[in-house]
Amino acid sequence: MTLRNHLDEVDLKILEIISKNARIPFKDVAGEVGISRAAVHQRVNRMVELEVITGSGYYVNPKKIDYRTCTYIGIFLDKGGIYADVAERLREIPEVVECHYTTGQYGIFVKVYAKDNEHLKSLLSDQIQKIQGISSTETIISLEETFRRTLPVYP
Repeated sequence: MTLRNHLDEVDLKILEIISKNARIPFKDVAGEVGISRAAVHQRVNRMVELEVITGSGYYVNPKKIDYRTCTYIGIFLDKGGIYADVAERLREIPEVVECHYTTGQYGIFVKVYAKDNEHLKSLLSDQIQKIQGISSTETIISLEETFRRTLPVYP
């Protein structure tokens, strides 16, 4: 049985609404869905417990806090078995905001924000490339984030 089987159409409609606006009051969600505010609250709490909903908070626009360079870095590992150790070291670098263990060319693929190219160079040469187990990196600079969205939920 998949997790999707634990969700009914009301749950999916709630997910659709709150994924578009996480700050919407539960009373407004309740009005759209046709159930009580308490029922919305209970369903959201259950979806948090089931880890359908993970985390909550605000998205911080990196450019507004002077992080102007968004970069994706493909990391080549000496061997695949050291992924967890390397990932833990990458977790210690605050500018690394995503880390993925991948198939294909790279062992790890990370998303990094830097203030500028000089800061990026420092992150690469003074921190990332010095992590034991990393043999080399390939850097891809994002010129513009065209859009961002959450996965669509269809009832």
